[in-house]
Amino acid sequence: MSGIELSVADWLALLSHLKKWLSNLSRAGEARKQASKQALRDVIKAVRETTVYMRSLREGDDKSLDRERELSLLWTELSFQLEDLGLHKLAKRCHLTGQYWADPESLEQEFLQEAGVRLDDIERLARASLNGLKKM
Repeated sequence: MSGIELSVADWLALLSHLKKWLSNLSRAGEARKQASKQALRDVIKAVRETTVYMRSLREGDDKSLDRERELSLLWTELSFQLEDLGLHKLAKRCHLTGQYWADPESLEQEFLQEAGVRLDDIERLARASLNGLKKM
């Protein structure tokens, strides 16, 4: 799942989306803010969990279909939570990551690179969203 980083235009579009989301969230109730915060923290935990699995593969461990199934379901569930909270771009990236772990051969590497589903990109977007919540 390595690939190219997001372009400046991609980041500007993401930040614009984030700004609109934060503006809407500022009008939302405390329960929604807490749900958003938890979902964003869960994204960062999923990045860590996926990173550890990828490290184990690099260090020679065998692939685990059970582990990849768990990762697929984890990322897919996060995509649903984020979609419900209005974080559509991050939700899409989580959805694609879940799809990737369900069957890595189902998505072309070029598509994955263009989709911005690198774990670093996903974590940066989640952290930016969390930082925006802190300012509210």
